[in-house]
Amino acid sequence: MTEAIKKSLRESTSARWTALVLASLSIFGAYYFNYALSSIKPMLESILGWNSEDFGTYTSAYAWFNVFLFMLIFSGFILDKLGIRKTGLGATIVMFLGTALNYWAVSHHFPEGSVVHIPILGDMKTQVLLSSLGFAIFGVGTEAIGITISKAVVRWFKGKEMALAMGMQMSIARLGTMLALVISLPLAKNFTVTAPILFALVVMLVGVGSFITFSILDIRLDKSEGTQEQEISDDDEFKISDIKLIISNLGFWYIAILCVLFYSAVFPFLFYATDLMINKYNVDPYWAGTIPGLLPLGTMFLTPLFGGIYDKFGKGATIMMVGSFILILVHGILAIPSLNVVWIAVVMVIILGIGFSLVPSAMWPSVPKIIPEKQLGTAYAVIFWIQNIGLLFIPLILGIVLNATNPDVSPNKIVVKTAIEKAFNKTLEGQSFTEREIFKAVEKATGSAVDSVVQYTTYVPISIEEVDTKKVENEIYSGIIQNLENVNFSGDKKEVLKEVVSVGKQSAYTTIEKERLNIRYDYFYDMLIFLSLSLLSLLFAFLLKIEDRKKGYGLEMPNIEK
Repeated sequence: MTEAIKKSLRESTSARWTALVLASLSIFGAYYFNYALSSIKPMLESILGWNSEDFGTYTSAYAWFNVFLFMLIFSGFILDKLGIRKTGLGATIVMFLGTALNYWAVSHHFPEGSVVHIPILGDMKTQVLLSSLGFAIFGVGTEAIGITISKAVVRWFKGKEMALAMGMQMSIARLGTMLALVISLPLAKNFTVTAPILFALVVMLVGVGSFITFSILDIRLDKSEGTQEQEISDDDEFKISDIKLIISNLGFWYIAILCVLFYSAVFPFLFYATDLMINKYNVDPYWAGTIPGLLPLGTMFLTPLFGGIYDKFGKGATIMMVGSFILILVHGILAIPSLNVVWIAVVMVIILGIGFSLVPSAMWPSVPKIIPEKQLGTAYAVIFWIQNIGLLFIPLILGIVLNATNPDVSPNKIVVKTAIEKAFNKTLEGQSFTEREIFKAVEKATGSAVDSVVQYTTYVPISIEEVDTKKVENEIYSGIIQNLENVNFSGDKKEVLKEVVSVGKQSAYTTIEKERLNIRYDYFYDMLIFLSLSLLSLLFAFLLKIEDRKKGYGLEMPNIEK
């Protein structure tokens, strides 16, 4: 037994899989928070006054520092110089700090019309800017922990079940994605719009503790091998000049471009998927996130399965081609305007989960076959940096396109909120209700009214040019004031507020339906963007397979050494 430990702790099945679980838990929270606000997009618009362009700006902010300040590249250098343990601990702390800033920004009440002027870019809402900065800081930590864990898996599983291990790591992380899509909107509706972010803060702290525990086990691995993680021979030490060897490798570029195209066709889709389910398929907002939540749920089981197949039988390049083709099928069908039956959306999301399991299960274990291990940290960093370019521009483009092709939706939602807010303030301010209680009542009434219209009405909306916004605002306001005269404010405060919210919702709903306001998004053009990305990903998967035949990387060969 002593000889086995001296030989290497990685030879212990229980030790290496325990290390994998601990490392993966550190990124679980990152995957949760990454999608926490995507599920509550309708509430960000109805309650906080954001529009789709603001949401696109926020989601693109994840990659601001990683792309423009090259933080991801620096993370790769740091990883190769300082090692897994120090890099990972620093990354988890940065994720927590970014989430904390985001929470403060969303929970803070800024004066109406508060903006910050940014040269060249123009004015940006103060809340959107600060929330985005928090998300950008969070993005630096998330990408750093991502490449750190990738290298940790290679360290613990080289010559073992590496693709299966990477698949399991992604499965644990995507459990966080599923949780965000399923519970964020119910959390926000039952408590407040900031509740999903507060939950993320708690999960981030768990991640820090998990990585510290992993580091202790990783130190034991060093001792079992009689080495230190940072001990690298002069021949193996990473040099800046080695990056030329990475970027001059055509196979590396094919896999990097495939990565950015493929993930840009999936991750940004998940940002908007809950809103798509509400607007196109008339799904109850309370449950709308459950449908896109099926995607990460499926990948939790399928990614390790496909990784195990790759380990034993190979065919990595072929697997990536099949996964890319599935993306084309799904986005093509979801783009058809007349196919708005909910079961079609459910089936397509499940199939998309299969495609999303195939490509990563083969792509990440293929990188060590193309790039030497001493350059892996930087190679993963460069790939993730290129991926972040897509995650920077695609969500922003999607938000701009959605806003431009639906110019009346956001202004109409603001009209509804303004009318409800004015009516509630006038009626409740003298009734011993706190400012926060009134705000929450406005939040619930506005969200419920807008959600009900999107879900249940079938009228053909009129264009924004035909809407008399002042008349609509006054009509909603007057209806609420009139109906609130019948409310007995001397009863139980909670019951009174519940009745007030019901009155506000019903009065607003009646006026919106009567005036035929357009508050439903049409996602057709955004879906065409996803379809185009899917087509290009198939092209580069095919080119990668051709390059593998030329250079003999072994992408079609099994990973397990016999």
